[in-house]
Amino acid sequence: MPNGTRSKQLAQGFNSPMQVMAELSLYALQDDFIAPVDFLLERLNATAGLEVTTNRMSTLVYGEQTLVLTTIDAVLRELRSRFGPVSLVCKLLPGAERTVNGYA
Repeated sequence: MPNGTRSKQLAQGFNSPMQVMAELSLYALQDDFIAPVDFLLERLNATAGLEVTTNRMSTLVYGEQTLVLTTIDAVLRELRSRFGPVSLVCKLLPGAERTVNGYA
């Protein structure tokens, strides 16, 4: 591959939206822990452009990086104002495919 071709490919990649997969686990720091979790899941599932998969331990969110991160930020702010303190653990896999090691 000619020397300049790889640089052009990389530059084009940085100009296109990057997909990301986020794994979220919410820990509500109060007795009624179901309501905050339900609120989080409802908001994520209602956001156009996100693919949301919920399992017993966490929720996977797939989409364009800016949309995923701004949605998480907005929902976290709403959670705090409605329910008080919560702990949200988030792992990010930038540039992810829709399926990663069997997880989708």
